[in-house]
Amino acid sequence: MPTAEKAQTIEQAREWYSKSVGVIFTDYRGLTVKDMQGLRRDLRKKGGEIHVVKNTLFRIAAGDDATNMPDELHNGTTAMAFVFERESECAKALLDWSKANKKLVVKGGFFAGKAFSSKEVEQLSELPPRDVLLSQVIGTIAAPLSQLVGTIEAIYADPIRTVYAVADKVAEESPIPEPKAEAAPAAEATAEEAPAPEAAAPAEDAQPEAATPATDEPAETSADTNSTETTEA
Repeated sequence: MPTAEKAQTIEQAREWYSKSVGVIFTDYRGLTVKDMQGLRRDLRKKGGEIHVVKNTLFRIAAGDDATNMPDELHNGTTAMAFVFERESECAKALLDWSKANKKLVVKGGFFAGKAFSSKEVEQLSELPPRDVLLSQVIGTIAAPLSQLVGTIEAIYADPIRTVYAVADKVAEESPIPEPKAEAAPAAEATAEEAPAPEAAAPAEDAQPEAATPATDEPAETSADTNSTETTEA
């Protein structure tokens, strides 16, 4: 049964671990208090915190994840760097300290359920910051999407351009209709020419009137009268 002090340490380590995105394990043997203070200050600026926690208490705090961590990471003189953000920058800060002070040794790490060797932590430190990496990934994805959008717009635009081209072609080949206002004089000219037949009409009507006295009816009457007179004689 852990003492109250140990229980408090476990609870604090559990909180650090639950909030972190990963842990980098270091061997801090030989570092002075001043060195640790400077390391803590630099690491905090990058988004992490380094704490010395007994290995057994840390394993309790990590819970089931501890079984996936190699024993060499949480054995011996160990300081745990809890990484809350900007993993690559935190890893680089620790490695820079390790190069400047040989007493600090990076043993490895544990991120997203996967154990990292010291070499893999070094590779992690060489990655661009998360924001830059995300922008690069988004840029890689956005480029094909922009091309796709352009292709879709072209597919929609081509039929529209074709319709307008056909309409322009039909307009070019069709005759231009004459203005309606120009047809009015022709109608007026026709109206002026129309009375000519009417003027000829009286001449046609005059012939029957002139021929009326020359009808055969009076002649026949005269002949009949003469015939009657001859018979009586």
